Amino acid sequence: MFPEHGIFNLEKHTRTQQVIFVSLLLVCLTGMITPPIALLLGLLVANLSGHPWLHLNHKIIRVLLQVSVVGLGFGMNVTNALLSSKESFILTVATIFSTVFLGSVLGKWLNTDKKTSHLISCGTAICGGSAIAAITPVIQSDEKQTSVALGVIFILNSIALFLFPTIGHWLNLSQQDFGFWCALAIHDTSSVVGAANKYGPEALAIATTVKLARALWIIPVVLLTSFLFKNKAKGIKIPYFIGFFILAMIANTYIPQVATATPYIVSIAKIGLTVTLFFIGSGLSSSVLLAVGIKPLIQGILLWGFIATMALLAILI
Repeated sequence: MFPEHGIFNLEKHTRTQQVIFVSLLLVCLTGMITPPIALLLGLLVANLSGHPWLHLNHKIIRVLLQVSVVGLGFGMNVTNALLSSKESFILTVATIFSTVFLGSVLGKWLNTDKKTSHLISCGTAICGGSAIAAITPVIQSDEKQTSVALGVIFILNSIALFLFPTIGHWLNLSQQDFGFWCALAIHDTSSVVGAANKYGPEALAIATTVKLARALWIIPVVLLTSFLFKNKAKGIKIPYFIGFFILAMIANTYIPQVATATPYIVSIAKIGLTVTLFFIGSGLSSSVLLAVGIKPLIQGILLWGFIATMALLAILI
């Protein structure tokens, strides 16, 4: 009797979780809420009712983010994108390699696990979770090391989504300056696009282009990592969706028939981004936050402060 009663309660609890989750997901799909609010709703789900399909979360986030970014490409112009990438090239190189170097120094100072430290450094320097996914097989990190690094990146990403637009308005940054700044200083593409979208359309176009150009630096950083850790760089995970993003920009710029459908495609892509951030929030439960540990979090915060300050000063000066 009691075991059956326990199973009944478990099934009832699971159905309640599913109803709450799907209801909030539908709210995000309406397009009536902003990405930061979607992230908050996800955090509430993770820490109050629970995510009923948590085992699928990582895969869903990856696919949704890539499709959404490609969709945003249909709203951008090739000429403007090339100009933005050219203007940020030197700053991109400087921030990437100085952040990786400083991360190594901070890791030794804080006595952080070497592999965890390197994952946090690369995630901060390039493009968050994508960089960590590419570096993981090269340094042969275990599940705990990878999870801690991802936890640090996602926690700071969530904060950035709210903090950066506030600072941008406080400093009275132009949309162009804010687009460059958040692309250089926010870890993951999802939060970069979310923060820039909140700031304005010009900021969104610049931030997305510069961030994806920055993501291509995964390849040289992986090769450098293989040298430092004395491993062969096998199976480098190149973000191929960037190629589709470029094709979308080309189609929007040079094919008039595509340009007429652009507003609809971009609107759907922005909703996709909102849903992506809901899923990211729903994966940040209290257990994930507690598993990170204080030393890796301190390293992540210090590195983030360094790259954000360095990029902002360079842009302002």
